[in-house]
Amino acid sequence: MVTGTEGYLGCLTAQELLRAGHQVVGVDTGYYKHGWLYPGLEWVPETLALDIRRIEPQHFEGIDAVVHMAELSNDPIGDLIGDITYDINHKGSVHLAQVAKDAGVSRFVYMSSCSVYGVADGTVDESSPVDPQTSYARCKALVEGDVGPMADDGFSPTFLRNATAFGASPRMRFDIVLNNLSGLAWTTKRIAMTSDGSPWRPLVHALDIAKAIRMTLESPRERVHGAVFNVGSEDNNYRVRDIAEIVAAEFPGCELTFGDPSADNRSYRVAFDKIREVLPGYETDWDAKAGAHQLHRIFEAIDLDEATFTGRGHTRLKQIEYLMRTQQVDPQLYWKASS
Repeated sequence: MVTGTEGYLGCLTAQELLRAGHQVVGVDTGYYKHGWLYPGLEWVPETLALDIRRIEPQHFEGIDAVVHMAELSNDPIGDLIGDITYDINHKGSVHLAQVAKDAGVSRFVYMSSCSVYGVADGTVDESSPVDPQTSYARCKALVEGDVGPMADDGFSPTFLRNATAFGASPRMRFDIVLNNLSGLAWTTKRIAMTSDGSPWRPLVHALDIAKAIRMTLESPRERVHGAVFNVGSEDNNYRVRDIAEIVAAEFPGCELTFGDPSADNRSYRVAFDKIREVLPGYETDWDAKAGAHQLHRIFEAIDLDEATFTGRGHTRLKQIEYLMRTQQVDPQLYWKASS
């Protein structure tokens, strides 16, 4: 079972697992159905239209492993509706894990985030203290803390702390840094940074995340039982300024400016030795330059326009605000019954 199969990462992860010969069932509540950018999926799983907060034991019949990534997916949504973010991302995720365990599911792979490190001097690894700065990041740390102790002889969780994702996906997101800057460069020929770009960010391509998930599931249980892995590579630790300059270089004629040095204090460099040691053969295939070039090719192929780039289909906050404003969902983000 993969939760969030209609999302940016979930659709690619499901395809990666199906290509490798695994049987996959998807679960997705359907908030982001509007968000198709291009037809890039050969493989899609049967997907249950289901909120993770309402998942029950019968939904796990025949399921050996769960890959869980279906959460409200960024900081602006957490700022808008922090209480609901906790309800879904923390309580909903723990509920999912508990019901899966009770139903006899043996493996549980949770999509955490390097954002749990928050503000850090030097380079952090999986043993470093966490310092989450936002509702989104705090929920990731809470889920790790609550699901980790569930580990026993019958239930084996693994926590993948992904670096900030980038790269093309048919279920595209333009509200993450490299994708956003690439869209700006293509549609406006201008990147106006609000910060001076000095904070550090680790990046990882969406396909390299999908590969890490597959390799975790295919690894012997004892190697990944209860473990936490940073997902990415040391070479993909960048200053935000460097990311902006890489993107500007990919899109000729793009004007790049920087802003206030104090606009963003979240900064962390991350070590990724552990995942390569525990999952032999795991290496990232993509860097920021290759990711920007990939996006450039796709923008050309589909003639990406500014309305699509800025629209609600590819920006999580705008889509959630739309569903709330049109009252298609209730204040707790449950779908309302159609009249």
